[in-house]
Amino acid sequence: MEAHCENYHALMARAQAAERSGLFRVTVDVAISAFGHIDGMMQFERKYEEKEFVSVTAVEVVLRYAPLLFCSEYLDKLESLLGEYRRIERDTSADLAAKVAEARARMWNNHRLWGHLELHPETRQDELRQILGGEQEYWRSVIEAWEKMGLVRRTPERGSYRLALSTRMGEVVRGKCPKCAQVAEAPKAMLLDEVECKRCGGRVLFVLLAADAS
Repeated sequence: MEAHCENYHALMARAQAAERSGLFRVTVDVAISAFGHIDGMMQFERKYEEKEFVSVTAVEVVLRYAPLLFCSEYLDKLESLLGEYRRIERDTSADLAAKVAEARARMWNNHRLWGHLELHPETRQDELRQILGGEQEYWRSVIEAWEKMGLVRRTPERGSYRLALSTRMGEVVRGKCPKCAQVAEAPKAMLLDEVECKRCGGRVLFVLLAADAS
């Protein structure tokens, strides 16, 4: 248990360093690599340090960034972790299963926002609630996060901002079908919406893969 505890905290130190450097996908990848140490870490700290857990930092990192990066595979891995080590959720006061469901809902809302910005460049930030519904504070927080990630540009205009995407949506990228694992290549804009998988025929949202992913 002690080794798990040490490994967990070493990996989370790396994740926090990546986050400070603006390497957000690396941040999440490192946090996920710490998943295998969470159960042992929690057992050790509960037994020898009498620590009580509201949540777990590695879990919160995934919940925060997966919806912003459109990576449902991160949430799938988190659900698998919670299913395999039920003690993790039992020993935290947060409802982690509910948080995963909320993160998936945020991811779909973020897809709606991204799609709107792709189709309607120069949208004003203060018009998002009127256009997309929901809460303006939520849309503002997503836009600010994407700006920090370098995905969105905000230009001040009369007490608000004009919004523009910074990434090239025509760039050909690779995505994986969440149902049958078929890997396909298509323009990024296409893979940010539901499309029909040519292998299984399902209407799915492809999981975007990193350039070096298989």
